[in-house]
Amino acid sequence: MRNRIDITEVEARTKIRAKYLRAIENEEWDLLPGPVYIKSFLRTYGDYLGLDSRMLVDDFKRRYERPSDNEMRPIAALGRERERAAKGPLLPPWALIGLVLLVLVVALYVVGRSNTPSAPAPPTGARATNPHKHRSAAPVRKHPATTPVPHTVKLQMVPTGQVYICLVDGNGKKLIPGTIYALGQSIPSHAAPKLLLTLGNASVRVRANGRLVRVQPSASAIRFLVGPTSERQIPLSASPSCP
Repeated sequence: MRNRIDITEVEARTKIRAKYLRAIENEEWDLLPGPVYIKSFLRTYGDYLGLDSRMLVDDFKRRYERPSDNEMRPIAALGRERERAAKGPLLPPWALIGLVLLVLVVALYVVGRSNTPSAPAPPTGARATNPHKHRSAAPVRKHPATTPVPHTVKLQMVPTGQVYICLVDGNGKKLIPGTIYALGQSIPSHAAPKLLLTLGNASVRVRANGRLVRVQPSASAIRFLVGPTSERQIPLSASPSCP
């Protein structure tokens, strides 16, 4: 209001819907999609107005965000760990010794059978007079061609709805710095030896080196560590991270 800026102008310049801008002004956080979107909206809106967007995001975290589940260990889990430690190992020592001896006996038996020479078959009939006659050439073994192991992973993504995406490589470089994509928009592809992918929701189809990455629906943000041959979901507290 001091700068005499209309809300429709802010909507056009920041790509944030007017109803979300009004909710931010009124601190009606329940009307916004979620914490990840709120922080992204605060950062974009603050930068447009010339405010300290980092201070706005930090203030929101301090006042409205709860500690993540990774920072709080349930008391019940600690109790179960103490109970397991008090009970000791599942197998008694004599059972472990017997198992080791059994493995040694089986290994010696296998080695002994492999070292026993096989007796050659005695020659019979006319073939014994000329062992080189009618001898066929030994078949040449063909080694199967090995597929080279890739050293980098190429990530390709297609939004199936509105989704927040942050992509960081193994060196901490932000390739996609926390951007919201809508259905029909094009997401740039990136390749690196290792990629850290953070999604606001499951509204996106992800392929890593052509293989499909399964993104399960979640009430909160999702983070993956993607490599050339495999990927796994990791906690949001893992680093490097996108703010």
